[in-house]
Amino acid sequence: MFNALVMEKDEESGLASPSIKQLSLDDLPHGEVTVAVEYSTVNYKDGLCTSPKGGGLVRNYPHVPGIDYAGTVEASTDDRYKAGDKVVLTGWRVGEAHWGGYSQKANALADWLVPLPDGLDARQAMAVGTAGFTAMLAVMALEDHGMTPGHGPVLVTGAAGGVGSVATAILANLGYEVAAVTGRPETGDYLKSLGASTIVPRTELNETTKRPLESETWVGCVDAVGGEMLARVLGQMKYGASVAAVGLAGGAALPATVIPFLLRGVNLLGIDSVMQPYNNRVRAWQRIATDLPMDKLEAMVHPATLGDLRQLGADILKGQVKGRVVVDVNA
Repeated sequence: MFNALVMEKDEESGLASPSIKQLSLDDLPHGEVTVAVEYSTVNYKDGLCTSPKGGGLVRNYPHVPGIDYAGTVEASTDDRYKAGDKVVLTGWRVGEAHWGGYSQKANALADWLVPLPDGLDARQAMAVGTAGFTAMLAVMALEDHGMTPGHGPVLVTGAAGGVGSVATAILANLGYEVAAVTGRPETGDYLKSLGASTIVPRTELNETTKRPLESETWVGCVDAVGGEMLARVLGQMKYGASVAAVGLAGGAALPATVIPFLLRGVNLLGIDSVMQPYNNRVRAWQRIATDLPMDKLEAMVHPATLGDLRQLGADILKGQVKGRVVVDVNA
């Protein structure tokens, strides 16, 4: 028997609530690989999945949330993995449509797993999690489209959040000048400790302007906000620069014009971490192991247990979680 955070729906109210329950291996859905989970984390989607209505992501109850986890293979019917292998899982709608990592054991399809790269342990992998994995994908996409250090500042919006924190640390470590956008002035020192050279108050960018183009300022941007801020930033990009769009904390609508794309050759790059192909997943995790300074990663970490997840899920939906939460599912 093992512990898991289980969401169960009350049929009368139609609302779901979490509780820690004991499960057996027979309770787990089918999978090719059984993983002894060591750590998970808290993402925005986890907040949705642990909310009373499941955030529109959870279709069937009972359900075990947790879109990320890392641990050790206990058993495998797939030749790619054997008992004792260290693995990490992000994406593939695990924790949403499939049972996830808020459990001491989990079953997964072998295609969903990635071998944990040398230089990273399970705890560090979950300090990275989907947020950090997405940040690395964004940096890789910007570099694949020509961004290199030394040509001007890179903007990171929502910089104090999970994606923004890791993106800031990676970019600074690679030699980029990072301008970090935040609406929380108290996070300024934290962002500078990650390597940000400039703190940009959110109020400077979240006001719309009628001008489709402004002064060329940014050589690249990792945008976790979307909405009006993204529209504003597009008009401030340097010629041929790219924006990697990773989130929509500021809304899904994009009140922009095509002028930045036509007159400055700006690229808008969509970053998807859920269905990312295996080879690019391996590439991203290997880059994380080499390009993300572990001391900076540790500075982002806030430890938690399964019992903390109800409150943390609510907090992250309110934008009240800074950095990366690492959940020790065995504590």
